[in-house]
Amino acid sequence: MRSKNGVFRLLRTTATTATTATPTILLTNDDGPPSPAESPYVLGLYRHLTEQLGWNVKVVLPSSQKSWIGKAYHIKEITKGSYYYPNNNGDGEISNTSRPLKDGELAEWILLDGTPATCANIALNNLWPGQIDLVISGPNLGRNTSAAFSLSSGTIGAALSSSLCKIRSIALSYGTVVYPTPTTYHEPAHRLGCRIVEHLWHNWGEDQCGLRDGEVDLYNINIPLIDQLLTEEGLKIYWTNIWRNSYGRLFKNVSAEHAPEQSRSDVVLASGEQQGDVKTAAAGPSPAHSGNLLFKWAPEMTDIVRPSLSVLPVGSDGWAIHQGHVSVTPLRATFGEPHTHQNIELEDRIWKLKL
Repeated sequence: MRSKNGVFRLLRTTATTATTATPTILLTNDDGPPSPAESPYVLGLYRHLTEQLGWNVKVVLPSSQKSWIGKAYHIKEITKGSYYYPNNNGDGEISNTSRPLKDGELAEWILLDGTPATCANIALNNLWPGQIDLVISGPNLGRNTSAAFSLSSGTIGAALSSSLCKIRSIALSYGTVVYPTPTTYHEPAHRLGCRIVEHLWHNWGEDQCGLRDGEVDLYNINIPLIDQLLTEEGLKIYWTNIWRNSYGRLFKNVSAEHAPEQSRSDVVLASGEQQGDVKTAAAGPSPAHSGNLLFKWAPEMTDIVRPSLSVLPVGSDGWAIHQGHVSVTPLRATFGEPHTHQNIELEDRIWKLKL
């Protein structure tokens, strides 16, 4: 599964640590229900998982986009839900009650007025307790590489939430490189994503600190949407680690008299600078304010989105997507722990503070 040079070896048929039975999947995301502008990938991946792999797929999505929200939960609000019926045309009908499928409808999904992590937890513990084998969160509109984006991502947040419930979890993101993204990239990305997911399911890695039977808690996959997807040789896939980068100013001060309503076209919510990797959020009117403490989301992301190759650690997820490669990063559902004290005896770890 892993070669000496870190290249991900994708096998077509293999079954080692995972059961060979057809798994039941929970599919969620942070982009919401199908939408050409904000959530263009979830329906296509659903169809590949069900039609190509033959897997059982349950779907619970946020009712609207919830990017940059991480693994947050709303703890004071009542989470309301509705039923959603996607059809072959990419549209869907919403109903307050469950009903039989109409002609052309593919399935019954559930939309919740909550965060991605909320959707995952409710699905696992309230809707289908004990029935889900694997959670797939995504495909995200835009990359989720590097610490700056990974720690903010609602896509990864849903996978983290699920892994903390001891369920195998995968976050899947499509990095936007070409603007606008040709729709011809969609199907090859879905096929490749499904092959990687299937491989991981049948070859789930081991981790001595894993939450479930010493396993890797979750994987983070990033597929760049580039012309190479359309070629016979396809994209190289690498095992990677997270690029430990940083960000600076995320908001700017706007005066009350010059603060227009925040439009859906000027709010950057993900890894990018124009279309695709830039996401938008629902906006409300600017609050009445007579002072100068009024701030608007306007992150400076150039150094993160378009870094110099010289600053990217070779083998990191940022390096991989910069080079046009797929990255697969095994993760623990915990904050990273430096190994400073790994080989030090326990008694020698006691702090000795001088009074």
